[in-house]
Amino acid sequence: MAPYGSDDSTTADETDDLRAGRRRAARYVVPVAVVGVAAATIGLVPALADSGDPDLPKISAQQLIEKIAASDVEQLSGTVKITTDLGLPDLGGLESSLTGGGSGSGSGSGDGSSADPTSKLTELATGTHTLRVAADGEDKQKLSLLENAAEYSLIHNGKDVWGYDSGTNEVFHATADDSDGKDKREEVPATPKDLTEDALKAVDDTTSVTVEGTAHVAGRDAYRLVIKPKDSGSTVGQVTVSVDAKTGLPLKFTLTPASGGAAVVDAGFTQISYAKPAASTFDFTPPKGAKVTEEDATAAPERHSGGSRHSGGFSGEEGFAPGGPGGPEGLDVIGEGWTSIATFDTGGQGSPSGSEAGGAFGGFLDSLGDKASGKFGEGTVFKTRLINALITNDGKVYVGAVTKDALVKAANEAK
Repeated sequence: MAPYGSDDSTTADETDDLRAGRRRAARYVVPVAVVGVAAATIGLVPALADSGDPDLPKISAQQLIEKIAASDVEQLSGTVKITTDLGLPDLGGLESSLTGGGSGSGSGSGDGSSADPTSKLTELATGTHTLRVAADGEDKQKLSLLENAAEYSLIHNGKDVWGYDSGTNEVFHATADDSDGKDKREEVPATPKDLTEDALKAVDDTTSVTVEGTAHVAGRDAYRLVIKPKDSGSTVGQVTVSVDAKTGLPLKFTLTPASGGAAVVDAGFTQISYAKPAASTFDFTPPKGAKVTEEDATAAPERHSGGSRHSGGFSGEEGFAPGGPGGPEGLDVIGEGWTSIATFDTGGQGSPSGSEAGGAFGGFLDSLGDKASGKFGEGTVFKTRLINALITNDGKVYVGAVTKDALVKAANEAK
C-alpha cells in the first residue's frame, strides 16, 4: 500500500495555512453531550474494517485538513466501542471514593448522584465500553453507555441535559442556557471528530502532517491522516485519523505512544449512519420512582469549566493556558507544542505521604511513582503511557505528555 502524500510533511512555510485550517475545523464540531473524561483518556476500539484498502484520488495533508474543516455533518447515529490503555494499575473501588461515587454506588458520598455525568469519569478511564451515539444539530445529542446489566444515557435536547443510570434508577438534570450550554456539551471529546479537533490544535511547526494511505472504516472509504511530533521528548508517537472521503468526518482516531505497543487511544465507529435520527431519540421523561437530582447552579461553573477537557490535551497552548480553566491558579507553561509542560506550585509539601491524603493512603500513592532527583531537589514521578507528572518534595508540580527526563530537565532549569 503506497502512502498518499508521503512527502507532504508540513514545513514552517505551511504553518499559517495549517493553523487556519485547524481553526476552521474547530468550528465544525458535531457535539455529543458527554461529560467526565479527559481527551487523552478516552479510546474507542478499532472500528470494524472491510478487507482491502479503497483506491481513492490522491490528496495532500493540507487538502484533507480543509476537508475536515468543511465537513457539515450535523446528523448521525452509530455505535462505537471505548477502550483505554494508559497502563494504570487496577485501583478497584478507589476511584469512586476519590470522585465521590460512581455507577452502581447509589448516591455515593455526600449528596451526589450516580446519574451525574461526572460520576462516569473513572469508568471510561479504563477498560472497554460500548456506546451508542446520535446527533441532530447542535441542540440534540444522545450518548448511551451500555453496561452488563444496565445502561447509562446522557441526553441533550434544547435547554435540557439529562443523565439517567438505569442500574440505580437515578436521574440527573441540568439546564443548558446560552452562556454555558455549549461548554457543558464540549467539555470532553466523545467521538473521533472531537478528538481530531483537539489533535489539530497541536499542529504547528513542531508537527509533521502527512496522508498515508486509505482504509475502510464502518463501511466507509477513508483517507488516513498521520500527525507526528517532530521533537523528541514527547510520549506521543503519532496520531492517525481516518477521514470519511465523502463527508470529511473523522471516523477513527488512534493515538500511539512513542514507547510502542498498544494504542493509548483508539477511537472508531463500528457502525455509522448519516440519516436524521428520529425526534423521539432525544425525548426523556424520568421513570416512575426515579430519584431526580437537579444540578446545583452555584457549583456548575466550577465543575463544568474545570480541567476535565483540558487535563489530557496534546498542547500546552490550549489545555494548560496559564491561569485559565485548564488548571489551578498560578499555572504556567514551559515550552511549546507536543513537549510543553504545565507547572504550578501547590504551596505546600509535594510528597503525597506528607500531603492532606497522608498516612497509608499517601504511602500508597508514593508506591505508584518513581523517585527522581536533580538540581531541583527530590520528588516523585507518576507515570502513565501518555501523561506523566513530577511532584517535587517542596510542592512544585510539572505535568505533560512528555518523558520523565523531560520533566526532570524542566524542574532543573526552573531552579
